[in-house]
Amino acid sequence: MLLCYPSSVFTIHGTSISTPRNSKRSRSIITNSTATDRATAPPRRRPMSAFEARVSLVLALASQASALSQRLVVDTATEAVKYVFPKRFESRNLEEALMAVPDLETVNFTVLSRTEQYEIREVEPYFIAETTMPGKTGFDFNGASRSFNVLAEYLFGKNTTKEKMEMTTPVLTRKDQSVGEKMEMTTPVITKRLEDQDKWQMSFVMPSKYGANLPVPKDPSVRVEEVPRKIIAVLAFSGFVTDEEVKRRESKLREALKSDRQFQIKEGASVEIAQYNPPFTLPFQRRNEIALEVERKEN
Repeated sequence: MLLCYPSSVFTIHGTSISTPRNSKRSRSIITNSTATDRATAPPRRRPMSAFEARVSLVLALASQASALSQRLVVDTATEAVKYVFPKRFESRNLEEALMAVPDLETVNFTVLSRTEQYEIREVEPYFIAETTMPGKTGFDFNGASRSFNVLAEYLFGKNTTKEKMEMTTPVLTRKDQSVGEKMEMTTPVITKRLEDQDKWQMSFVMPSKYGANLPVPKDPSVRVEEVPRKIIAVLAFSGFVTDEEVKRRESKLREALKSDRQFQIKEGASVEIAQYNPPFTLPFQRRNEIALEVERKEN
């Protein structure tokens, strides 16, 4: 046997065998490397318990609810400003000076003339959504509430495109003397009475940005119509609207128009009532209007 020392190669019976130097040191390096790998390996995650999963879910939902609440607060504040800081019409007396109107979109019109009792307006075309009111009066609380809710559902998404549209003012209530006559509605809700059927119609004015491209109502009792340009005589009053008050104000307006030198009541014209304010408005701040369609006298 030939031994070559300290070389790492030795020969036994003609066979060469390679042996590493410092074998103890090599084993130590291997051992240390394994220990280091174990130390740097990511720790195994402990499975989440059912209680911890529920807590995590609650916290996630609370975070989402907080973000939603903040958006709702901003949206609510934006809408509230429209009622807290209302706009006002030009007033002719103390009663009208106290009236306040929400800062919402309404019908566009031009005042042609004004007297101490009424004013003459030329109203631009607009679109309405209307529905037939239950009951035989235009200002029955239950019937008015049901009709208002039907129109509000259409306005806020119950349509074929699920479009949520802005609220306008007023709500119009109008009684017709012919079944086929159209009725207006924008800011006021319009309630019109069909004389032949002893029914009333309530209308919402549609936001002008849609024009004729309004969503189709899902409720078949809601109809969308266009109101053409027209001239109306308007008498404003405060307080709550009742059938007796409408009759009294209509009679007063018709009598006043008899002495108008430029305009006369259009044949077959029916009264229309516009209500501009939400239910929580104080009576003396409410703005209501009685309107009759008029035309210029030939002379």
